[in-house]
Amino acid sequence: MTESWVIDDGSTAPASSESVVKTLRERAERGLLETWLTSSSGRSLAFVTNTGRAMVMLLGEEGDPGEHAVDPGAEGTSAGFVLSTGQHDEYPDQDTVPIGEALRLVEHIISTGSWPADAHWVVDR
Repeated sequence: MTESWVIDDGSTAPASSESVVKTLRERAERGLLETWLTSSSGRSLAFVTNTGRAMVMLLGEEGDPGEHAVDPGAEGTSAGFVLSTGQHDEYPDQDTVPIGEALRLVEHIISTGSWPADAHWVVDR
């Protein structure tokens, strides 16, 4: 069985790799900066953005520290990551990636189930 992904917004329709980027952009434009997707195998994919950069995390199961995309050469920090709880976060830029790269990573994970071969990511387990 192929893994399918659903956006955790009450929707039951599987998110295609083609539609997920559009949906993430639309959500961010509406101020919904945190989006979670759940796969049919129980994995979770988090996308948290400040519209310039994003944190992308892939978790194997509930409670798993998972793995996240990184930008090894980045310096400094970025604020403006607003979670659905209203919490405002600031992250080191090395722990986030530019928004275009983040969208590419999410699209690839939804399509293939894994990080692209050229992606930079770290395991947090």
